Amino acid sequence: MKKKARKRLFVSLMLMMTIGCVCYAQSDSLSLQEVVVTGTRNAVDIRHLPMTVTVIGRETLTEQHQTNVLPTVMQQVPGVFVTSRAMMGYGVSTGAAGGINMRGIAGSAGQLLVLIDGHPQYQGIYGHPISDSYQTLMAEKVEVLRGPASVLYGSNAMGGVINIVTRNSTPTNGVSTNINLGVGSHGAIQTEATNQVRSGKFSSTVAAQYERADNHRPRMNFEQYGGYVKLGYDFTPHWNAYVDANVIHFNASYPGTTSSPLYDADQWITRGVVSAALENHYNRTSGALSVYSNFGRHKIDDGTNNPMEPTQRYFRSKDALTGVSWYQSAQLWTGNRLTVGVDYQHIYGNAYYTSKATGATLDTPNKQSGKSYRNEIAGYADIRQDLFSWLTLDAGIRVDHHNVSGTEWIPQAGLVIRPISTGEIKLMASKGFRNPTMREMYLYPPSNEELEPERIWNYELSWRHRVGAFNYGANFFYLKGDNMIQPVNRKNVNTGEIENCGAEIEAQYRLNRHWQLTTNHSLLHMKNKVIAAPEYKGFLGANFHQHRWNIIAGLQYINSLYTAVGDNEKKENFWLLNTTINYTISKNASLWVRGENLLAQEYEINLGFPMPRATFMGGASIHF
Repeated sequence: MKKKARKRLFVSLMLMMTIGCVCYAQSDSLSLQEVVVTGTRNAVDIRHLPMTVTVIGRETLTEQHQTNVLPTVMQQVPGVFVTSRAMMGYGVSTGAAGGINMRGIAGSAGQLLVLIDGHPQYQGIYGHPISDSYQTLMAEKVEVLRGPASVLYGSNAMGGVINIVTRNSTPTNGVSTNINLGVGSHGAIQTEATNQVRSGKFSSTVAAQYERADNHRPRMNFEQYGGYVKLGYDFTPHWNAYVDANVIHFNASYPGTTSSPLYDADQWITRGVVSAALENHYNRTSGALSVYSNFGRHKIDDGTNNPMEPTQRYFRSKDALTGVSWYQSAQLWTGNRLTVGVDYQHIYGNAYYTSKATGATLDTPNKQSGKSYRNEIAGYADIRQDLFSWLTLDAGIRVDHHNVSGTEWIPQAGLVIRPISTGEIKLMASKGFRNPTMREMYLYPPSNEELEPERIWNYELSWRHRVGAFNYGANFFYLKGDNMIQPVNRKNVNTGEIENCGAEIEAQYRLNRHWQLTTNHSLLHMKNKVIAAPEYKGFLGANFHQHRWNIIAGLQYINSLYTAVGDNEKKENFWLLNTTINYTISKNASLWVRGENLLAQEYEINLGFPMPRATFMGGASIHF
């Protein structure tokens, strides 16, 4: 059977299963509505937002014992794809994985934003997320907004945002401790411990983790350790404050491609984030004032093709993104919600080389070293109004001033129509943008200090419906961007274009108290092909729970994943079957085993990096 025919058959089967769920859906109960903060800053019922937001709760994030949130996000959210190259660890620099694509918009290019509690997280020199930083141990839930979110979050949110909402302590007084230990294929070890305390008005969460793996190729080892602390205090029922910190360090080795192996290509990376916030919550108004800083220290050996001729220098960098954020949301009259806010960011980056022999800083030609200080200040307003019982209007505007790139105006508008009490039609038009990074403006020969921001417009139509135990939604989008930064004749210029369209379907169905099914699908058409953005991604998951057993299985199909574009275009198609089995020994202990790529597929996501065949992890969880 030809590949295109197999693709059509698979899509048809998956969609038939989705439609079949509708026919058997019971109408005796209505699922609880999801409350989100990402699309509006304040907590709001998702039915009243014109944006497309997917919420992944802590139970889903932890049931497969993944130490990083991104593998679960890729399973649960249509249109999102995360690159990988090994069983454990993404790494940074040349050949790194962990690139996040959403609807063909690349996080590796800084066009997609990761947030922690609404605070931007990206590398201050290159502008991209550091994927090894996003640990499950700190996450209460993850909210994924597909489409531009620049009105609320500014630069880099042009493709969407992934917001990691950090954990809160237990609501009642007491102490809770969890320990999770696991070992597996290729020398893999993962350990995690969390302690949570609630004592009156005081709460705390303290967590630590360690993991390592040799991985499936020589010179591809990975080791990471880190911790998270959050301290909170409730002054009154309406006012609370917290401080938190998350610091991770990882050591990663880069073996090069199979056709061009490297030796001594090692990385030593430290990333951290600290923040403090004062929040208020009233019936008609809520808001917060917060300060934050995410920072990094990178030391990289570029490696050599000849182990007898090692390199003589290290690449080093320091970066920090420090900001202040204030917003207040208020209900001015019935059915109204107005949110206004101000953001300030100071972005610092310093890249340089040092001698391996002496540690001295080296003079380098061709702009290989550099230092940059950039400041950005913005104000925004978003107003939402319910009209009658079936219509909600939303409009927002942001004015953003960057001391190098200048001033950018960012509008958005949308509406929600509720023709029935259990369903919504949503229409959205929004603009996104990205300021050029330090690397693009000042580092290496392609740099250009005259670059302007990238810009994109996204138009979206969606439908969401709940029928008893069945919940499904469909999205159709079209996005078009210009001013994309590309190298032409060895110089970065604003010349590129992007034009993508597609459709996304997602559904959840609880058959009974033992079984729950989940499925999602995304189709993407790109006028200009992009690496690591599959034209089709489908997922079918099943969760079975009975007595002491909990079994989670997921089958994912990836079609037309580009690993190279242009004259040497290359695509990959593959199936991934993952399964996790949990067995509860007692109320305080359980055992688990996880298998990935159980079909032993042979495939690549990063060109020249074959992925491992079937791998396994197993361990124990203790709760007291």
